[in-house]
Amino acid sequence: MVVQSGRLEQKQFDAPASIFTVDADTIRNSGAQVNISDVLNRAPGVVALNRNNYAQDLQISIRGFGSRAAFGLRGIRLLTDGIPASMPDGQGQASTVSMTSTDRMEVLTGPLAQLYGNASGGVIQTFTREAGDTPEAQVSLYTGSFGMQRTDWQFSQRSGDVGLVADYSSFEIDGYRTNSGAQRKQLNSVITVDAKPDTRFKFIINIFDMPYANDALGLTSAQLAADPAQAGTNAVARRTRKTVQQDQVGAVAEHRVSSDLQLQARIYSGTRTNLQYQSTNLWTGLDRRYEGLGLQATGKANVFDGQRMNWVIGTEFDHAQEQRQGGAAANGEKSGALTRNELNEASNQDYFAQANWSLGERYTLTTGARQSNVTLKSRDDMTSGVDGSGSVNYKATSPVLGLTWHAHNNLNVYINQGKGFETPTMAEAAYSRDANNNFVEKFNPSLLASRSKHLEVGSKWLPSPSTRFDAAWFQIDTSNEIVAALSSNGKTAYANAAQTKREGIELALRHQHTSNWRTQASATFMNATYEGGSASYSPPNGNSLPAIPKRQIFASLQWSEKGFAPAGQKPALGLEAGLDLINRSRMWANDANSSTTADYALASGYSQLNARIRQRYQVGTARLDAFVGVDNLTNKDTVSSVIVNQSSKQYFEPGLPRSWVVGIQSQIPL
Repeated sequence: MVVQSGRLEQKQFDAPASIFTVDADTIRNSGAQVNISDVLNRAPGVVALNRNNYAQDLQISIRGFGSRAAFGLRGIRLLTDGIPASMPDGQGQASTVSMTSTDRMEVLTGPLAQLYGNASGGVIQTFTREAGDTPEAQVSLYTGSFGMQRTDWQFSQRSGDVGLVADYSSFEIDGYRTNSGAQRKQLNSVITVDAKPDTRFKFIINIFDMPYANDALGLTSAQLAADPAQAGTNAVARRTRKTVQQDQVGAVAEHRVSSDLQLQARIYSGTRTNLQYQSTNLWTGLDRRYEGLGLQATGKANVFDGQRMNWVIGTEFDHAQEQRQGGAAANGEKSGALTRNELNEASNQDYFAQANWSLGERYTLTTGARQSNVTLKSRDDMTSGVDGSGSVNYKATSPVLGLTWHAHNNLNVYINQGKGFETPTMAEAAYSRDANNNFVEKFNPSLLASRSKHLEVGSKWLPSPSTRFDAAWFQIDTSNEIVAALSSNGKTAYANAAQTKREGIELALRHQHTSNWRTQASATFMNATYEGGSASYSPPNGNSLPAIPKRQIFASLQWSEKGFAPAGQKPALGLEAGLDLINRSRMWANDANSSTTADYALASGYSQLNARIRQRYQVGTARLDAFVGVDNLTNKDTVSSVIVNQSSKQYFEPGLPRSWVVGIQSQIPL
């Protein structure tokens, strides 16, 4: 399989980095295909926590980056069909990924991820499937626990050099907890045009509409013990909720000049509106417009007496601005005049380069660097009060250097290192703290960008044609780590901690026992701790970073009645069944690592079993799939995620009890 190894395409097995792929079959077998956490939990190094709170999105971290997020994604670059879904400041939303039409996902961790610039603790890329030669309609219907309803309608067709995939899906749920219902609608469409044998265009249209997502908030330890299905304090009385509307278009052009040179250009633009009602009888509205473009050249050359070199150079410019407004609310509706009105801007101008040098038959040298320039600005449009305007500029060079030893045809060993950086997001700079640790609603330009040093040693081994084993050890030292210093009722103020260290081991195993049986397993063991030093925010030396479990294990056993189809081919008809185990150790919810009765801040570890059964039929020319899934088979009480450093100690977001989903999908050639 060919993947993005940094900024260069390369065979996954030869890539000098930890890269995990999720194929279309795995995505379809995950169930209703709403949350990418359902499939990312099998990727080593990734902690994908489903809050079961659609007002706050998923909580995803890679090697600890992103764990501080109070909502949305932080510290991780998300790209869909080559178009950034993360803003220049590093914030993104996983909810906009259309899983129903996704063909594959790639997760890149380690030093090579730093070549994607600001907030690239890891990179998640998704790719929409392309139209086949035969026109096809596809319909999927799912229903499940807690009033879940899911529909998906797809159409694909190729006419000459033009291919079209159009996917419209809807999702609605009442929710397990009080005040946790949500509704979503999404259109994802990709048009490919092969204008000439050496020129291709791709046009992407994505529309995401969430008319409402009620916010159940977090629970204290006492509330969690009494009734995990209840909503947090004041959530019902003050109708805490969020609405989101996002429209995005993009285009990617590729032109092959020769067998040794290829050019690529991308351009995109979008808008996003977000309105949130908080439990403090306040509302916040964000009206965003964003756009960007990128250019790159990829080539091959012979150097050093005929040794091969693959290279890429490029530049990227991205810009986003949003009007942030806020005011008082009464009974979950706007009330009174504006108390906050400002224009926030984030932009970046980056340059990058990477080269893979073949040093004989046994070694490959990887070199690369990215020069980043990120600017955050805020213009206070209030006519009275303290002027909260400000701006800050961050610059960084992120070099990467690695070496791969191709020890045998079935064994690669690599080492690489690099430097990265992460700026605050505009949302993280939106609030400051005063001397009494209270919120101040003004732009915070004093936050520094965190700087990280990455070291990774890994191996990839194919002991047999049916077995693959990957292993990686990593160490990450970070200065000025951006951490959540204060969080309450939808507001979070951030600060810089002096030093942190992450060190861990990642393992991944895939094995096909027979044509009918296969297993997959992954494990991550990681220590993420504060290392002391002098900073404006200094948790005790040796304390663990919150929301990062020290151990995570995924294991899956799958059986197919007719045998599993080779990669790239349609799955065989008949019955398939699978059983998944997810095991996570406990994780802290605050920097103090306090677990006394009065200040309980530790989410207990757990093991959870999930089962899947799928039956595939052929009815005339149509293909019919019936699906049944049960999550949390043993009905364990779990905490699905934590709200870091929540000031009212409402840290905990409960996991779901035993739940089920049934569905049917038909594929009809036209």
